[in-house]
Amino acid sequence: MSHEKEVGVFGDEFQTVIEFDKHSEGSLSTHGTVNRDLASYSTEIQSEVMRRYRFIEWIRKRVKGGWTEKNLNSLIRQAAIELKLEPPSCRTLARWWKRYSEANFSLMSLLPNNSNKGNRKQKVANDSVFFERAIERYLVPERPSIAAVYEYYSDLIRIENQSLVDGKIKPVSYKGFYNRVKKLPAYEVVLARHGKYQADMEFNKIDAHMPPSRVLEKVEIDHTPLDLILLDDELKLPIGRPYLTLLIDQYSKSIIGFHLGYNQPSYYSVMKAILNAIKPKDYVKERYPSIEHDWYCQGKMETLVVDNGPEFWGGSLEQACLEVGINIQFNPVRKPWLKALVERIFRTISSKLLVNIPGKTFSNIMERAGYDPTKDSVMTFSVFDELFHKWVIDVYHYETDTRKRLIPHLKWQEGVSMMPPISYQPEDLEKLSVILGLQAFRKHRRGGIHLHGLRYDSQDFAAYRRMNPRDTVILTKTDPDDISSIYVYLERERHYLKVPCIDPIGYTKGLSLDNHLKFKLLYRDYISRHTDLDGLAKARIYIHERIVRETEELNQLHRSRPKRTTGGMARLAKHNGVRSDSDASCVPEALPALNVKEQKNPQKALPDSDEWDDFISKLDPY
Repeated sequence: MSHEKEVGVFGDEFQTVIEFDKHSEGSLSTHGTVNRDLASYSTEIQSEVMRRYRFIEWIRKRVKGGWTEKNLNSLIRQAAIELKLEPPSCRTLARWWKRYSEANFSLMSLLPNNSNKGNRKQKVANDSVFFERAIERYLVPERPSIAAVYEYYSDLIRIENQSLVDGKIKPVSYKGFYNRVKKLPAYEVVLARHGKYQADMEFNKIDAHMPPSRVLEKVEIDHTPLDLILLDDELKLPIGRPYLTLLIDQYSKSIIGFHLGYNQPSYYSVMKAILNAIKPKDYVKERYPSIEHDWYCQGKMETLVVDNGPEFWGGSLEQACLEVGINIQFNPVRKPWLKALVERIFRTISSKLLVNIPGKTFSNIMERAGYDPTKDSVMTFSVFDELFHKWVIDVYHYETDTRKRLIPHLKWQEGVSMMPPISYQPEDLEKLSVILGLQAFRKHRRGGIHLHGLRYDSQDFAAYRRMNPRDTVILTKTDPDDISSIYVYLERERHYLKVPCIDPIGYTKGLSLDNHLKFKLLYRDYISRHTDLDGLAKARIYIHERIVRETEELNQLHRSRPKRTTGGMARLAKHNGVRSDSDASCVPEALPALNVKEQKNPQKALPDSDEWDDFISKLDPY
């Protein structure tokens, strides 16, 4: 059965998938399920989808007129050089564009099908094929000389002619080859051999920076380590400088979301900041009652402007953002004017908020003048988190900028009144938690999925496990703001299943992954500080030596006695109450008074194992 319609703002961004009949054998309940996303496909399919997307986006920004062979040929060649990807044919690209545009620009519409591709090898007619291959060798960053490329061109033709009986191919002269190379588009040559920056500088091609016309049309994101050393809330010890990941709306200059943490900038910190930006900020008044105003920023951003950091270039980030309808604009290297706003706000934070907080560090060593931020830091992380929220919401959003051109709060309201951004519905937020969630692969085992030091399981998931091998690797997604449940992708059912944490005491309810990891670290530290390592070492050595000594004594005793079975001795030990709080021997206390050695027949001193039952039955119980 296929889904007939989707609700919410993602209705045009999720591919409809075929699910099993609810009444078919081996089917599972679809309660609490979410349709599959691009991350659930193989890496090869994901790469192919992103290749198609990059070609389409590159071409659509430059094509003039229809997507015809005449308009596309040169653009495809240039795109292949700049993107460093295998180019499609004009007809294939036009077909991709048709599917993509008709699906309201859904990334899932670019999924490849399994149709066989025909033979695309070009037949040799003249030297043009070999010239094109030589030009491919020429247009590379290693910048080989024209002479070296001509030699490669001549060698290709010479090898081809060895297989031809007649109609041999005649190469052009070096001068003719040189002239043909010089007729290539100059900008494209410099672009391929020296890079875009050099090409733009040489030909004076500088992209214009178009200002946004509405709220959330363009949003900038970046990281910075704050010039401040904070204390751990529990240990009250300096834990270093936190990293701030911040998003700011270009139109209103409003700060729409952020994330504070001590880990290096990563996919995790970026996703936390993005989720904070697009979700409603209901938590603020509950967590920080001292804040007077509402944090009004929420909704679906259109374009996210990022720099060239590895956490932004990772395929997972771009793929996840595109899947929820957020375009990624990579800020070109050495073009800081395209992302100057977020850099400016970092300086504002340092000069207006951090300047008066004890523990502030200095970028210039001459400014320190004997000041030790490690010794002088007095503010804990949680207190700074509250103050930063208050500064953003009650101060920054309500004061004018340095040039007195706007107030972020008023500019946002003005933009919303003209064109309000799309708000996310509850069902959309659940899909956001899946698509933007932290991805991990785990093998299911008895008890469910073990992740983050916790266990996740449910009746539906247990039923699914029974239908799959035990070593099956499963894709999981975690909402970093709430680890009380995870989403598990069911390959057979082709959707995600929400699986709760096995948590009888309610520890994970509303708990973020950040706090959970911090609690684990603090608990380990507590256990370490209260562990008597010296006492443990002495006890372990005593136990080892006592075992060795006891073993030697028993070995000597066994060598002097005939072998006996243990069954009867076990029953005697039970009868005589050998336990930790009483006697530790089967022999009664009065028994050592007997002189066992003087008995003439020591083998008959005690009955054989087969006679133990009769022997014990004659004893009076105590």
